[in-house]
Amino acid sequence: MALKKYKPTSPSRRGMSGYDFEEITKDKPERSLLVPRSKSGGRNAHGRITVRHRGGGHKRQIRIVDFKRDKRDIPARVAAIEYDPNRTARLALLNYADGEKRYIIAPLDIKVGDELMAGPTAEIRNGNSLPISSIPVGTMIHNVELNEGRGGQLVRTAGGGAQLLAKEGEYAQVRLPSGEVRLVRQTCYATIGMLGNPEHNNIKLGKAGRKRHRGIRPTVRGTAMSPRDHPHGGGEGRSPIGMPGPKSPWGQPTLGYKTRRNKATDKYIVRRRGKKRR
Repeated sequence: MALKKYKPTSPSRRGMSGYDFEEITKDKPERSLLVPRSKSGGRNAHGRITVRHRGGGHKRQIRIVDFKRDKRDIPARVAAIEYDPNRTARLALLNYADGEKRYIIAPLDIKVGDELMAGPTAEIRNGNSLPISSIPVGTMIHNVELNEGRGGQLVRTAGGGAQLLAKEGEYAQVRLPSGEVRLVRQTCYATIGMLGNPEHNNIKLGKAGRKRHRGIRPTVRGTAMSPRDHPHGGGEGRSPIGMPGPKSPWGQPTLGYKTRRNKATDKYIVRRRGKKRR
């Protein structure tokens, strides 16, 4: 996949880039796999904003994606590669031998006509889903389960890929894209290969309007607010925030403050992300 560059016909067009969609083979989604999507604008059931900077954006429909890959030992043919507005990765439409159709997130280098399968006896090839116990050490994987039968929860974004490092006892060591090494049960399923659309991180939006199309509203700096609106606000002219470290509008420390509270899964983390190797 290559990026599409725009001519600098305006300041916002200068440096702007987008997808060329050369890998997309079908314009319209499969209607049987669509459900409507309602927008909340970041508001909860009481109408209060609980997530800031949400609202507007283009109308979308949700594609039902098969993260579980629980249709085992039945071959499927890749019928189309499609765009999904709700995620960075592309979707692959599978036509199973029994007539059922399902979406999966499209691995890298997958093409229309390829045959895929899920199950312990499947081949080691891009797009096939197997239990980790059946995958060779060193293989790149994605859509990794954390709990058997729950469906893939890890490594689902464009260009993502985890590496299977080792197997010992019930668990396998998997290195995630963040650099974290984590223990995953060998009975959990994962899909072979890296995910497609690796150029996603190189996209430059170029103008504020493209951000609004995505349903993201503007963000105002805390230092530009008044003291009643933000802890960083106030002061004569441009000044430091007046405190040892930055805070959120509600007084929660940010930038380096550890917010992880789930100690129950600490035992599954072999090496945390960002840690240097010795």
